[in-house]
Amino acid sequence: MAEETVQTPESPTAPAVAPPVLPAVSTPPAPAAPSWVTWLTATGGLLSVGAVALAWQSQSRLHDLEQELVRRQATAQTVAAEARQSAQQTQEQVRDLAAKLALAEARLAEVSIQRSQLEELLSQLSRSRDENIVGDLEASLRLAGQQAQFFGSVEPLVNALRQADDRLQRHKQPRLEGVRRAVLRDLDRIKALGAVDSTTLALRLDEVARLVDEVPLLVESQRVQKNVSPAVVAAPATGQGLTWQTAQTWVHQRAREVWSEFKGLVRVTRIEAPEAMLLAPDQVQFLRDNLKLRLLNARLALMSRQYDSVQSDIRSVLQALERHADARQRRAQVALEVLRQVQQQAKPIQWPRPEDSLAALAAVAGVR
Repeated sequence: MAEETVQTPESPTAPAVAPPVLPAVSTPPAPAAPSWVTWLTATGGLLSVGAVALAWQSQSRLHDLEQELVRRQATAQTVAAEARQSAQQTQEQVRDLAAKLALAEARLAEVSIQRSQLEELLSQLSRSRDENIVGDLEASLRLAGQQAQFFGSVEPLVNALRQADDRLQRHKQPRLEGVRRAVLRDLDRIKALGAVDSTTLALRLDEVARLVDEVPLLVESQRVQKNVSPAVVAAPATGQGLTWQTAQTWVHQRAREVWSEFKGLVRVTRIEAPEAMLLAPDQVQFLRDNLKLRLLNARLALMSRQYDSVQSDIRSVLQALERHADARQRRAQVALEVLRQVQQQAKPIQWPRPEDSLAALAAVAGVR
């Protein structure tokens, strides 16, 4: 590298000094150097200059790289610190979110349970009118069937079927028309059985027991009503009011009275059972009491559904009345007729059930 000559200005205060003049000395001339050495020296100098320049340039780049590395390292540390801080914040947020998520899941489970309960409640409250009617009718018919068997009467079942028909008729829902037709079929079938409940039969037995004291018996004396003429003819008075026509009328009246009294002395009666006339007067009341006791026993057996005992007691009462009562009298005829009706109806029967109505209600309930 060529050295640079630095020229400094002379101080204005320094005096100019003239160089000394040396005497001329004669030197011998130097020998001429070869040309290749000069070229080699120049080449070496150039290479040295180039190497120094490259080294300086490499040193500069290395210094820049070190500065860049330091700068980037500082930036990386700053970013790492920010990343650590951000990661810490993220972890805290994740923990908060996890807690919130757990709380939300718990609330969601609670809401799901409440929703299921609410849906079930709404499903119960939002049942249609048809379903309510179907459930009510089915319950009422089953209860009426149980009451009919318990009380021994078809009236509860008939009343339940009539109420069901009225309710379905007011509702007028095409979906329930099949149920209404089934109800009408069951109602007609139960009415066609002609079953009389035990209460009605018991009332009829009470009526017969009341008539027993009033039924005329063959052994009792029959009252003969005298035929009294509607015109009462006064006895002929002595004096001017007596005439032949009046006397004739009075005689005829007295003759009819005498003839009526004479006919009452002898009475001819046809008696089918001669032993009925052999009852003593004190046995008549005993017979009536015995008949009433038989009827009371039949009533108790009827209420307890002992139909064999009922038939036996009614048969005994019928035989006694047919033997001892005067069948020509109206009260005797009424008592015998009522007893025959009770004997015909007091029989064990298979209590009907509204099978068609229950089947139709079950079919409608299965469709919903």
